[in-house]
Amino acid sequence: MRFALDATHTDFASSIDALLTKADMPTVIRAWNTGDTGPGLELWQRLAETGVNGLLVPEEHGGLGADAVDLVVAVEQLGRHAVPGPVAETLAVTPALLAQVAPERLPALASGSLATVAAPPHVPFAVDADSADLALLTDGSTIRLGEPGSARASVDQSRRLFSLTASEALGESDFLPAFNLGAIATAAQLQGLGQTLLEVTTDYAKQRKQFGRVIGQFQAIKHQLAEVAVGLEMSRPLLHGAALSVRDGSVDASRDISAAKVACGDAAYRAARVALQVHGAIGYTQEHDLSLWLTKVRALVTAWGTPAFHRDRVVESLVGAS
Repeated sequence: MRFALDATHTDFASSIDALLTKADMPTVIRAWNTGDTGPGLELWQRLAETGVNGLLVPEEHGGLGADAVDLVVAVEQLGRHAVPGPVAETLAVTPALLAQVAPERLPALASGSLATVAAPPHVPFAVDADSADLALLTDGSTIRLGEPGSARASVDQSRRLFSLTASEALGESDFLPAFNLGAIATAAQLQGLGQTLLEVTTDYAKQRKQFGRVIGQFQAIKHQLAEVAVGLEMSRPLLHGAALSVRDGSVDASRDISAAKVACGDAAYRAARVALQVHGAIGYTQEHDLSLWLTKVRALVTAWGTPAFHRDRVVESLVGAS
């Protein structure tokens, strides 16, 4: 099985990276944190113009009709830049649900509308329901429109969590494929977040001096950063392999997605811990940009299935196959 991306994928990733690099993401994120979603929504519109929002929307509904590999490539870049908003819900979950119960709503999604989803018990709250144009609530079979209720705080200030009250029923749907897409999109975000944390921390270690020496020269720092790099490199093939499983309709897709979610979450969390340790006390402050990436990692590790849930799915799959 080949995991390397082709030129089309790398060029697409580069174009998204270039767009987001120009956006001054810390400023966009901090505005979103305070309830000023204007800069963030403007950024989402620019992403929609590149086709990101319509990746999984069929061509007949104004999308690109792409597959899970393209999704992972794009969402990893959104993770690298910690883009605020319901990323997995808009790009992955909602297209899968609407295709089954309300395809007439897909063109709006492809053109830049944001969507969010709640699906208790694993996804009890809808992210940024106050900023989304569409909120869906599912009990595993019936897909309904949802009305935002009370808000709850998240460790990541750019993720406002809302309970949803069910309203109009759109139809019946198997939620598992959509859930799996949400999990793999979250894994891709974590992979991107971890990569940025590694790069930022490595750069800091090359500049920060202590005891008259650059701290990156200390063996303890080198070893920690090396472990982060190895973790991220080991999780990436699992992520791409899971995307191929989804694309090809493999019977092992759920297992592969869960393995990727666990690996990417562990790698990103390790990157966050090392980043905080290397930066020292300044990393704890909200004023430092590092905090915007750290808190998002912590929130996404348990989003779209906790590590325990996904480990159980892997074990159940392996035991069932033995």
